[in-house]
Amino acid sequence: MIRDFTKINTFLTIVKMKSFSQASHKLGISQPAVTQQVKLIEEYLQQEVFVRKRNGTKLTKVGKAFFIICQKIEKTVLKAESEVIEVINKKIIFDFGASYVAGNYILPNYLNAIKDAIKNDVNIEVSTSAEALEKLKDKDIDIALVDVPGDTKDIIYKEWMNDEILIFSNQKLPPKLNSNDVLNYKWVCRDKNSNTRHIFKEALELSKMPDCEHFNIISESTSPTSIINTILKSDKNDIPTVSIVSKYALEDYVKSGLLFTSRIEKKIQRKFYISYLKERSHDPFIQLVADYLIDKTQT
Repeated sequence: MIRDFTKINTFLTIVKMKSFSQASHKLGISQPAVTQQVKLIEEYLQQEVFVRKRNGTKLTKVGKAFFIICQKIEKTVLKAESEVIEVINKKIIFDFGASYVAGNYILPNYLNAIKDAIKNDVNIEVSTSAEALEKLKDKDIDIALVDVPGDTKDIIYKEWMNDEILIFSNQKLPPKLNSNDVLNYKWVCRDKNSNTRHIFKEALELSKMPDCEHFNIISESTSPTSIINTILKSDKNDIPTVSIVSKYALEDYVKSGLLFTSRIEKKIQRKFYISYLKERSHDPFIQLVADYLIDKTQT
């Protein structure tokens, strides 16, 4: 009976109106129906909840205790209804999945503006591109911002931003590095499965330079943040320690003079993509966010 809010709502209405007949009018049901629902409540409690008098109804001692419980139930139901309405109106949190650079260094610059534009709270889950796409397929997130497009069977990819991978150090470097430079420096390399390392290897080959396997590698890492911190703390009086990372991750450090960048002959470039499920391609909410990101980052 407790799970049947109809009876509880009838009971609360009688208490508020202090009359079976007025409760009947308020609820739009017959008075016998009201009486029957109260009877079922009393059978459930095995005690009376109302005493009828000429000037209305009065709660019994048991009725008063039941009234307190019903008020708590009503409050919970109303809160749940409000949350359901938010889901219907899409006022739930909008979830982004993003690769490390997109999630840590690009998207945060636009979060408040996105929140205002879509009138929603926004959340970012930072991981690898592959992990973000898996979360998208599992419908755990709404949009994935990635630098490596996966399969196109169920996902749409929109080109979003151009990126450049730069070589950097906490010591000044030549504007362009030659083969001797890259072989002599100490390297904090991206891990072997990293897409950034794969792009770097291709650029080295096009520039006719030795690949990463011939470098003086002192450590490997997946995280751009970890790599930057390692370079910042490296010995400035020794052979330069260098690595590669997105220009977006380096901007503030370069402006403040803490880090210095360089390039090889062939620019190391890539793109970021806005991706979402094909089944949501006509979802105006998804399109609003995607169009907003493209508009704001390309102007």
